[in-house]
Amino acid sequence: MSTLAAAERGHGAGDRVEPTEVAYEEFFRATWPRLFRTALAVAGDASTAEDALQTAYAKAYASWRRVCAADRPEAYVRRMVVNEVVGSRRHGWGRRERPHEQVEPPGAAPSPEAGVVQRDRVWAAVQALPVRQRAVVVLRYYEDLTEAEIAEVLGCSRGTVKSQAAKALTHLRRHGADLREGDDS
Repeated sequence: MSTLAAAERGHGAGDRVEPTEVAYEEFFRATWPRLFRTALAVAGDASTAEDALQTAYAKAYASWRRVCAADRPEAYVRRMVVNEVVGSRRHGWGRRERPHEQVEPPGAAPSPEAGVVQRDRVWAAVQALPVRQRAVVVLRYYEDLTEAEIAEVLGCSRGTVKSQAAKALTHLRRHGADLREGDDS
């Protein structure tokens, strides 16, 4: 029996610890790395991602019984995290100026780092997107969620997800980012 299942049933070695605390700690350890990567991709910087995660996990802890009763607790908390990032961008206090780095054009000889340069170019273009478009791109192409799942995470309609994705992809194509659906290279 897993610690999570034992904790929810009240069985386990940690009788002094609340069963919900054990389950929450296990959930936290299991989901933090993945949700951090998602938050970082949406936020664009580690400090904003960590702030969003801390706030979302604090809220999840405060209502842990409701969160763990959800069909998909990780999806529930992912939505909280993305909403924290998007919400922090709506308010001016969370915005920061970011210097734009100039990438020098590659030399005449093909560079073995060409793939890295292309990924950096794509990543820079994604970071230039408005936060909601960036969230749609990250959730679709990084998290591999469906339109319906993205709509659920962002609390909007599938049509909004489609229009935000279309605008984002148009912007990325216009700025030279080479995005090919289904290309894992």
